Amino acid sequence: MGEPEVPGPLVGPAEMLTMLGVGRSRLRQITAHPKFPRPFQTLQGGSVWLRSEVEAYIRDYRRPKPPADEDEQG
Repeated sequence: MGEPEVPGPLVGPAEMLTMLGVGRSRLRQITAHPKFPRPFQTLQGGSVWLRSEVEAYIRDYRRPKPPADEDEQG
């Protein structure tokens, strides 16, 4: 009793590394940014975020990665 109702899927740091395409050090910098969403809950094993809020942050504040063919020099 007293636990917050989960309004959607949650993600932890491992999932966010993949979603953001960054390493652990950069993830710590990003999650410390004032515009990054606050964790939904902090557990003994670490924090978890609402996937929808992380996706909204990525959409609003991260530059899209160029398509693979534009990365190649030739």
